[in-house]
Amino acid sequence: MSERESTTAPRRASRRLSRAERRRHLLETALVIVREEGADRLTLGHLASRAEISKPVAYDHFGTRSGLLIDLYRWIDTQRINVFREGLSAGGRTLADTAEILAAAYVACAGNTGDEFHAVGAALAGSAEKAEVYQELLDQSVQMFVSVLEPYAQISRSELERRCVGLVGAGEALSAALVRRRLTEEAAVQSFALLIKGGLQTSAR
Repeated sequence: MSERESTTAPRRASRRLSRAERRRHLLETALVIVREEGADRLTLGHLASRAEISKPVAYDHFGTRSGLLIDLYRWIDTQRINVFREGLSAGGRTLADTAEILAAAYVACAGNTGDEFHAVGAALAGSAEKAEVYQELLDQSVQMFVSVLEPYAQISRSELERRCVGLVGAGEALSAALVRRRLTEEAAVQSFALLIKGGLQTSAR
C-alpha cells in the first residue's frame, strides 16, 4: 500500500455518517454480499465485516438476521419501484406505449428469479413476517401503477386504485406462469399490456 493510500483510507473509514447514511451504506453492502456471495452468506457478522464496522452497529440497525433480510427486501423493492416511476414519468407517451413499457418492466422484474430481490425472498421463506411484508410490497406496487396510469384514466381515483389491485394481481400471475414456463416472456408482456389498457376503459352503462 502506498503512503497516500495508507493515510487516506483511515479518514474514509472514520468519517462520521448520519444514522440514515449509515443504514443506506449497510443496505448497499448487504446487496453486494447477496449479489457476489448469495443470500445464505448474508449475516449481521459478515455484513459488519464487509462494511468495516463493529457488530453492535449492525445489530443496532437491524436487530436480527431476519430483520436485515426484511429491510433489504423492502429496500430493493422500493428502489425498483422508484426506477419504474421515474422511467415512466416522462410525458408525451400514449397509453399504449406506457402500458407496454410498464408491462415489460414489471414482468421482467417479477419473473427474474435469479435477481437479488428473489434471492432475499427465498432466504425469508418460512419467516412469519414474509407474508405481511410481501403484501406491503404489493400495495406499494399498486400505488406505483396508480401514479403512472392516473394521467390516462377517465375514472375516479378510488376506482383506479381498485383496478390497479387487479392489474398487479394479474402481473404476478402472469409472471408466475412465466417462471413455470407455461408461457413466454413476450406472451406475458403482450397479455399484461392488453389488460392494463383495457383496465382503464370506462364502465359500460
